[in-house]
Amino acid sequence: MITLLFGSFFLLLALGVPIAIAIGLTVLVVLSNNDISLLVVPQRMFAGADSFPLVAVPFFILAGDIMAKGKVSEKMVQFADSLLGFVKGGLWVVAVLASMFFAAISGSGAATTAAVGTPLLPELKKKGYDPAFSAALIASGGCIGVIIPPSVPMVLYCVMADQSVARLFLNGFIPGFMMGGILIAIGLYVAYKNNYPNGAPFSLRNIASTFRDAIWGLATPLIILGGIFSGYFTPSEAAVISVDYALLVSIFVYRDMGLRQIVNIFMRSAITMSIIMFIIATSTAMGWVMANWQIPKIIAENILAISNNKYVLILLINVVVFIAGFFMETASALILLTPVFLPLIQQLGIDLIHFGVVMVLGLSIGMVTPPVAINLYVASTISGLSIEKISKAVVPMVIGLLIVLMAVTYLPLFFKGMIL
Repeated sequence: MITLLFGSFFLLLALGVPIAIAIGLTVLVVLSNNDISLLVVPQRMFAGADSFPLVAVPFFILAGDIMAKGKVSEKMVQFADSLLGFVKGGLWVVAVLASMFFAAISGSGAATTAAVGTPLLPELKKKGYDPAFSAALIASGGCIGVIIPPSVPMVLYCVMADQSVARLFLNGFIPGFMMGGILIAIGLYVAYKNNYPNGAPFSLRNIASTFRDAIWGLATPLIILGGIFSGYFTPSEAAVISVDYALLVSIFVYRDMGLRQIVNIFMRSAITMSIIMFIIATSTAMGWVMANWQIPKIIAENILAISNNKYVLILLINVVVFIAGFFMETASALILLTPVFLPLIQQLGIDLIHFGVVMVLGLSIGMVTPPVAINLYVASTISGLSIEKISKAVVPMVIGLLIVLMAVTYLPLFFKGMIL
């Protein structure tokens, strides 16, 4: 059964079949082979899509798209530049800092890369910064977009694992700051090594001016996350409020968005969400098949036969997650792998919130590792550079992010109080 299930799935992927259809066809093949009514498929698909926490996903995607297309991202980049643009290689520091700011708004890696890369990449090229390294750094900064809350993949994990969205959000901050810190360190090292120029002089007046312009964008995470953690509204309600706030700021404050742009953004977000929901629906059907034949339990037993040391096993899981990120989009890999690994993680006694952070972080690195590497494609489109050139430049950042992944994986296992 395991051979038929995974063999069919990977064969369809190798043939270039879209992942949602590949999952659905795999389920049909398995059920047909076992003489089970195919009516189970639509029933499970509807059951999987009928989840209140999933309401948050389309609205966080929509809010991120609105913010990325308007002046909000531009104002936040200017504020970040006023804070740290004066140091040697300061624009690279600004790029990472701006990615961290926007991560607290968008919940999407590609949106973060686009929002920061669009205003900064032309400026970096004009100031003489290495274009390939700049594009790679901004693409890597985009990975933070799914770690610092709000985060679309974190919501998906919580739905699949039946965990608290608010609690997982709360535990995303420190890993996100660690990712930002190591990317800034890499940027500064390269800047000092190549004697890059200092940025504009430090000015408190400039900081005050740019902060005043950016305050509407900076207030977004305070409203969203403050409301969630204080208990005023649920993550799903927070997502709707974030869309209302984004529209209010873009239409009435910055006045940079017309009706045609809003309609286009709504349509693009609807297409993105329909793809994600289709994957969720078909993955739920596959999850039912795996649970019915106890496939996760069998996989867990086989892995435990290799070693019963939880430190070795979590390393093996990290390797699988990292490799999956090469070939699958983050949401797809998360939806497929979560039900497979959950029984094993529970047997090992590892906090499911901790594992959620590790899994989302591990898959986020896949956003900059070809062939999928969605962030690299966004950076390539903006910069005009080839994927191959940016892929070579991104290697130091991938190594840095893997160091963060190992720290986030193992430190909470030794220091239990680190998971809130």
